[in-house]
Amino acid sequence: MFSYNHKTYGLEEWERRYNFPDWGFSSVYQDMGNKNLGQILSVYGHLNFYFLKRNLFVGVGQGIGFAFNPYDTSKNYNNTAYGSHFLSTTYFKGGFQKENLYKGFGVQAGLLIVHYSNGNIKAPNNSTNTFAFHAGINYRPDYDEMPDFIVKDDSLSRSYAKPVQLTLAVKAGINESDVIGMGPEPFVVLSAYADKRINYKSSFQAGAEIFFSTFLKELIHYRSIAYPEDGLSGDEDYKRIGVFIGHEWRFNKVAVITNLGYYIYWPYEFENRIYNRLGLKRNFLDDKWFASVTVKAHWAKAEAIEFGVGHRFF
Repeated sequence: MFSYNHKTYGLEEWERRYNFPDWGFSSVYQDMGNKNLGQILSVYGHLNFYFLKRNLFVGVGQGIGFAFNPYDTSKNYNNTAYGSHFLSTTYFKGGFQKENLYKGFGVQAGLLIVHYSNGNIKAPNNSTNTFAFHAGINYRPDYDEMPDFIVKDDSLSRSYAKPVQLTLAVKAGINESDVIGMGPEPFVVLSAYADKRINYKSSFQAGAEIFFSTFLKELIHYRSIAYPEDGLSGDEDYKRIGVFIGHEWRFNKVAVITNLGYYIYWPYEFENRIYNRLGLKRNFLDDKWFASVTVKAHWAKAEAIEFGVGHRFF
């Protein structure tokens, strides 16, 4: 793993709010130690947060990986983890870090978790998780010119809030059922929800959405023919309607999204009625517009990677 970190010193309020985190870019090369899984090269955007006089850190990265040896019907049919070359990947790491021990050089060590999945863009997609120890060195080229952190009380962080706002969003993408060879199908999600920002760090939402997932239409037709014991006619409605609650954890104009939902209309019993969503959002134009990338799943089983845009009505 190689990482480039941009240090923050409190020039903006959000930096002081989160104890001067780093943001930057990482690259990971991993040999999975298995001839079927092969090797993966990935790139990430990341954030690092510091605690206990900046001796302990927690980092999270989100990015794209390239699997050199994915599933192939004839050549690599045992690799049911990676159904495509391109994968969504997330890492979490944490541990001890000491900077500038000698002329800009320091050390760090801790734990690392790396997840690879293509979000069911293409089957198969069983994914993998790597749990590892990490140790390495860090270097600060500006070690002899390190500025001081700007420390001051930002009272607005505690008192800032906004009234309830109506938000409309549309998400779309492609995904495939777990039946290998059926092919990716497009989907669209229409969402409407109330959004309440309680301070600079947090917003809460509650709303409803309708899912037009055409892969389900194809799956219903397939199972009605291949598995008559299911008792399907093939004409079952593939659409679903869900209600959800959510939270946004804000970092300046970027936010981490978490949702928990329940299907109130679920004519075809795919997976289960509870779903969850995790992703990132970037706000634009005074928070009136946003773009998002999220992973929708049923607990740990991903259904789709959603690319979305939305508008808030103030």
